[in-house]
Amino acid sequence: MSVTNKRLTHSDRVFNFLKKQKQPLTAYEILDLLRSEGITAATTVYRALDKLHKDGLIHRIESLNAWTKCCGSHKNKIPVFEICNDCGDVKEHLDQKLTDNIKNLSDRTGFKANNPVFEIHGLCGNCSSNI
Repeated sequence: MSVTNKRLTHSDRVFNFLKKQKQPLTAYEILDLLRSEGITAATTVYRALDKLHKDGLIHRIESLNAWTKCCGSHKNKIPVFEICNDCGDVKEHLDQKLTDNIKNLSDRTGFKANNPVFEIHGLCGNCSSNI
């Protein structure tokens, strides 16, 4: 079987779909929108999301219970998500100074973070300029 004829896995389908989305989606939104692709069970979507998350290709936006693609290699930086409460836009940022400060705080307190992710809710530049 050639590389171009490689069969897509459910994880591939979910990832390719998420790469095209402008906003994070819940697992059930993904399921509804991918039924025509042969994904018909919530467990299939959850398994795909779990694999993609473990592989570092997607993020879970905890406060929205939704999933979005990763912006790229973090190189040990903590992701920060700006979430617009009006239009739903989500932007991922990486900041070395913030990462260093969090690591220093953890070193001082002995706390071992296993999933450091920051979510900031507010209004994006477009929505805040309309006020």
